[in-house]
Amino acid sequence: METQNTKFRFGWIGVGKMGNPMATRLIEAGHSVTICDPLPENRASLVARGAAIAASAGDLAERCSVIFATIPNDDVLTALILDTGDQSFLQNVREGSIFVEMSTVSPQLSEKVAAELARRGVAYLRCPVSGSTALARNGKLTLLASGDQTAWDALDETLDLLSSRKFFLGLGEEARYMKLVLNTLVGATASILGEALILGEAGGLSAGSMMQVISESAVASPLISYKKEMIEMMDFSPAFSVTQMMKDFTLITDAGRAKQIPMFAANMILQQYISAANAGYAQKDFFALFDWMRTAGEETDLA
Repeated sequence: METQNTKFRFGWIGVGKMGNPMATRLIEAGHSVTICDPLPENRASLVARGAAIAASAGDLAERCSVIFATIPNDDVLTALILDTGDQSFLQNVREGSIFVEMSTVSPQLSEKVAAELARRGVAYLRCPVSGSTALARNGKLTLLASGDQTAWDALDETLDLLSSRKFFLGLGEEARYMKLVLNTLVGATASILGEALILGEAGGLSAGSMMQVISESAVASPLISYKKEMIEMMDFSPAFSVTQMMKDFTLITDAGRAKQIPMFAANMILQQYISAANAGYAQKDFFALFDWMRTAGEETDLA
């Protein structure tokens, strides 16, 4: 397959749930992509489409001029960037390359990453994404970016392959905070909707009938519409799990503490997700908070 663009040599670190469909879009657009992921099942579909495999993050960094990363959490990013061993990413990444980190991680860690990359002459684009795996597959994600303006401009056409909307928000950690702002509202929606539905059930309404009305009301949103069938069917197969939301709300409340912001509601909602996880909902979709609230209420009534 002829490549559309030979200006960049693309690498992708972490090709799991979100990274895989995004890397797939680059390959399908004609770009050559080298991948690095510890799990063979994550790599398999991309290798079948023609992706090359790097033996390590350091190997990938040496071979690629633009490196994307979609990884689980702060711990993985710390190990990836702050390790200074001979075979590490940091020791092998080339001056003048671009690192595009697309995960939800803490602004505090991201600042440390920025300092290390700057010392090695690497352009750093913070670019967390908003959207589902289905949107990732269709190139309809929202990208929230900040950092190196030149890198943002250089990757404009590439990022258009991954998104339908993209925002450049500043030269520092603004994108990290914007993602936390969005996730605060997303996680809070499950909490307040759950309480509202329980109130309605106590008054004789069914969850299905309430969701039909809510979806046509002034408080309707794309998120509520997306979760409407899940609540009507009481099928909480995870699109984004309670455990993942616990991680995000920990980042949110930690960021609030770092900025001395008293986030009363966010701290309370974090405790709800922790309680739901402890009650067996850890791997359910985060909108299972509604079912956890119902169960907790029934147990209280029996007591």
